[in-house]
Formats: sequence, C-alpha cells, structure tokens
Amino acid sequence: MEERIPVISFRDADIRGGENTVLYGLDMDVYPGDFLYIVGKVGTGKTSIIRTVIAENRLEKGEGRVCGFDLKNIREKDIPFLRRRLGVVFQDFQLLMDRSVEENLLFVLKATGWKNGGEISGRISDVLEAVGMGHKSHRMPHQLSGGEQQRVAIARALLNRPEVILADEPTGNLDSETAEGIMDLLARINREKGTAIVMVTHNRTIFDRYPGRVFECKDETCTEI
Repeated sequence: MEERIPVISFRDADIRGGENTVLYGLDMDVYPGDFLYIVGKVGTGKTSIIRTVIAENRLEKGEGRVCGFDLKNIREKDIPFLRRRLGVVFQDFQLLMDRSVEENLLFVLKATGWKNGGEISGRISDVLEAVGMGHKSHRMPHQLSGGEQQRVAIARALLNRPEVILADEPTGNLDSETAEGIMDLLARINREKGTAIVMVTHNRTIFDRYPGRVFECKDETCTEI
C-alpha cells in the first residue's frame, strides 16, 4: 500500500502567539482529503497554529512541514511559494472593498505570478462558478451579503488550486442558515476535489453535523479527540 504523505505535519512543536508560547509539544498530521477541525476556547492557540502553518509565526522548537516546506528553516523569499500552495479563509472575509469581486480575484492571481489574460479570466470564472457566485462577478463587496462575501473569499482561496484550505472561524460572522451554506460548500470542495480542509471553530454543532477529525486546544496543548 502506498505511503500517505501528510500535507501538514508537526512533531513536538511549540506554537507561539506573539512573544509567548501558547501550545507545547504539538503532534499533528493532516493528509490529502482530510477534514480536520481545531477547536477550543478563545485564546487557547487555535489561530496561532494557522499562523504557524502559513509561516506568519515562526516555528522555533520542534518540527513542522507544510506542502514540502520546512517551517523551521524556511527562507523569507520562499514564504510566498508556500502560501501559493494554501488557501486561507478568514472570519472577516478580508476582501478589498474598493474593487469588484472579479478585481479582488484578479489582484490575487497577478500577485502570485499569473500573466496570461485568457488563463486568468478562465480561472476567475471557474472558481466563482464553483462557489455559486458566477453571476455576481461585477458586484462590489458592499453590495453582497455576508454569506456571499464569504463565498467570494472561498473562491479566492481556491484560485491557485491549493492542497489545503485553512479556514479560521469562517462562519463566525454569519447567521446559522448562511453558515450552513458555507459548511455545505466547504464539505463539497473537500469531497469533490479532495482538498484538505483545516477549520478553526468554537462551534461544536458544526463538527457534530459535518464530521471530521477533531483536535482540541486546552491547557497549553492540542491533541486529537
């Protein structure tokens, strides 16, 4: 049987949040196709794990590898290449409010090295169709509901065909019905594309309804439950 290689792997890793260590001795493997939750109370280090994965927080103790990159020894110039292998979805959408949906996605593609106009246009169309927003490409973010803005944020995360989508409380600012639509979308991307999803949440009803692996952060540790 072929050995499965994790897309994210930590071994005895200490995770920092700002100047302080917030988690000690993290062991975690995320494999292609996984749907994995990181749960716990506010301030227990959930988001710090995400920031470490994207090399925003440096890993100083233990081992960490993401999409083939060594987090402990990654060079500054290689961090953008790491981030192209990942899609990140935030609670507050983080769309550029002064440009349209299409222009938001165009900005990301140009920033990550896409140059062919036809390929750019096709990719934007593909990801917007995938999240059910193909008909709103010329809208400005303020003309969209919260759920629609989050769908655009997920489309943005899909642009470079990531191996992993990191979703930090993606339903935190949404009502329950809208949140359900976002979870259905993430579950479909996971199921149909095989994209691994790592989702930070404190909402237990979500991972009861959409089963996956669960890591819980508490008492300065994060372990699978």
